[in-house]
Amino acid sequence: MNIVTPKFGVGASALRKEDDALVRGNGRFTDDFNRDGQVYGYVLRSPYAAATFTINSVEDAAASDGVHLVMTAADVTDLGDIHCHTPVKQPDGSFNIMRLTPLLCDGQVRFVGDAVAFIVADSIKQAQDAAELIDIDWDGMDAVADIAAALRGDAPLLWPELGSNRVYLFEQGDRADTDVAFESAHYVTEISFINNRLVSNFMEPRGVLAEWDAKEESFTVTLGSQGVHHMRNTLAKHIFKMDHEKIRVISGDVGGGFGTRFHNYREFPLSMEAARRLGRPVKWLADRSEHFVADAHGRDNLVTAGMAMDENGRFQALRINVKANMGAYLNGFGPSVPLLGAMMATGVYDIQRHHMRITGVYTNTTPVDAYRGAGRPEAALLIERLVDACARETGIDAVELRRRNFIKPEQFPYQTAAGRLYDVSEYEGHMEMALINADRDGFAARAEDARTRGKIRGLGMSVYVEACAFAGAEPAFLELNEDGSITLLIGTQTNGQGHATAYSQFIVDRIGIDLDKITVRQGDTNDLKKGGGTGGSRSIPHGGVSVDRASEILSKQMRQIASDQLEAAADDIELVAGEARVIGTDQTISYAQLAAAAKDKEQLKATGEIRQDEATYPNGTHICEIEIDPETGQTEIIAYTIVDDFGVIVNPTLLLG
Repeated sequence: MNIVTPKFGVGASALRKEDDALVRGNGRFTDDFNRDGQVYGYVLRSPYAAATFTINSVEDAAASDGVHLVMTAADVTDLGDIHCHTPVKQPDGSFNIMRLTPLLCDGQVRFVGDAVAFIVADSIKQAQDAAELIDIDWDGMDAVADIAAALRGDAPLLWPELGSNRVYLFEQGDRADTDVAFESAHYVTEISFINNRLVSNFMEPRGVLAEWDAKEESFTVTLGSQGVHHMRNTLAKHIFKMDHEKIRVISGDVGGGFGTRFHNYREFPLSMEAARRLGRPVKWLADRSEHFVADAHGRDNLVTAGMAMDENGRFQALRINVKANMGAYLNGFGPSVPLLGAMMATGVYDIQRHHMRITGVYTNTTPVDAYRGAGRPEAALLIERLVDACARETGIDAVELRRRNFIKPEQFPYQTAAGRLYDVSEYEGHMEMALINADRDGFAARAEDARTRGKIRGLGMSVYVEACAFAGAEPAFLELNEDGSITLLIGTQTNGQGHATAYSQFIVDRIGIDLDKITVRQGDTNDLKKGGGTGGSRSIPHGGVSVDRASEILSKQMRQIASDQLEAAADDIELVAGEARVIGTDQTISYAQLAAAAKDKEQLKATGEIRQDEATYPNGTHICEIEIDPETGQTEIIAYTIVDDFGVIVNPTLLLG
């Protein structure tokens, strides 16, 4: 067997296949999908963080120009709430009580932006005008947005029947053993800080185009997502309580995901129900302000952490207390996000004892959910800030303190105190490389120069480990087409990462075909029965290796067909530039001819699936050098140095992007 090394296989800096259409304005985002006779939805939202309300009348709104439908909570009682997938197991063995997001609020709102009514009209402007005509009496209530204030005894309760604003209590580790370590420690360092709330602010705000087929009693839903199968299954099972095969979900180009777009939102089923009632396509598009209040936020934690150390600065135990804001309702994967941080709490350090306490908290704010790493960046920030504080308090150089406490190469595979199994790493190696690249030895001179100019120069570093991909698989389905091109079907969803390019490079490596002869299809539940979607950096660790396996299988089948046609051993066939060729000869057969020659068309198909039982753990060192003007507070990033250990780099250009 021989496969000629291709120009744009794995490791090559191939330019993104996706970009030609995008830079020409030929992308297909949700707003680019339109249907004849479509109408437009608009959500009337609460201006109050907490209030009760009475809708006196919707008659004027319903009679307004162009209006086709006004829905309130009473109109959607047969539909389910927005589901939360991750209840939390508490120390007593019970799971927390769930308070879910209703499609439309029934008499009470709990955050600014909470949904009250859904209006459908010929234009978005007409729907907005009609919303102003809905007669509502509001009665504002005391609200609480601050985590600490929400836990006080006199705090207004979002859900009075629960008796407090506490969502759940989660504990991890051995509290008694950790307490002993702290009592006997030579040094104890403690820090407290706020990990602030964030909005994802992706380039393309959310939108949906919902269609109903009355004859088939089925929906077609076009929306930006991070996984059409998860969206379909959630809509079918938890909202409409119907066979999931009756819902087709399509995602075209998607302008940013970041975890936020993985979730189901109330506007999707509201548009679907409106389409079903009207028998017409219904489109809803968020504006930027709606995105800020209606889409799941990220993080928002109040953190206290402590480290117990011996006289040499060796870490003996870690103690963490996190109060995590969940917002007004429990959303998607929101309750589990701080737990994902807990599993990575010890970071890159050999810490044998730890105890972590997490309290989920209800507040009158937008619900919080998975965003940009979902708990793991929070863990990295926590442990690295704590390590820097330890260095300051012990007087041990921050680099030396890290070096003393790193998990050593000979300790791998390493079981962390939180139960994660790190496979292999060399933390000191990339830290030292980063320090050299950042010229840390020359920093003192640069800082002195800054002082002579009236500036303050600072240098900070972070050594991190991330949990990606997690246990699971993402099968890949390849087919050699009649024209000699190749189609890949896979259940991930690109949000701008360059999947079409990266996946194609795996195929090029095995099959020797031009990148532009490969079509990558994802984002349509009609193409595949199931798919895991994109999240947690799983597409290449799961999908990429499955594409490679499928390509290997298909290449063997193609060489076997060529062997029969060229009357040569399969091992003497090479695949290159769209042809199968007998090595060292001019005997060739094109891929199109191969496809035509196949006696069994199943020979033109291949499925690859690689399943992993643990996460992958990329890691690295980041060093930032800044300069501050103390007169104005203006801060300038002078240099930023990164050394990451990612393993195989599929495409350096994508990595730079």
